[in-house]
Amino acid sequence: MKRMPLYIFARFEPLPGKEPQLRGELARILEPTRAEPGCVRIHIYESTRGPLVYFIHSEWIDEAAFDAHAELPHTRRFVGAVVDLMANPFQAVRSKRIG
Repeated sequence: MKRMPLYIFARFEPLPGKEPQLRGELARILEPTRAEPGCVRIHIYESTRGPLVYFIHSEWIDEAAFDAHAELPHTRRFVGAVVDLMANPFQAVRSKRIG
């Protein structure tokens, strides 16, 4: 069976005054995630016009690789650390490339 790459788009809107902490947590998750065997790439983005919003875009070899990522200690620590830094609940979209 051929693996189908999975693309994740996650949105993080910081609470006022919590921007530096949220940005730091986002930066902290990059290295351990990039070291995972199923991670093809992961990058953080910041909106260029208000309101300030951060995004993670990541690519995984397949859905199983991302599911495994979600259960790892560094991912669980990250989710617990950012929940109180965000204005809205965590939002992530699983997607496939169509063009």
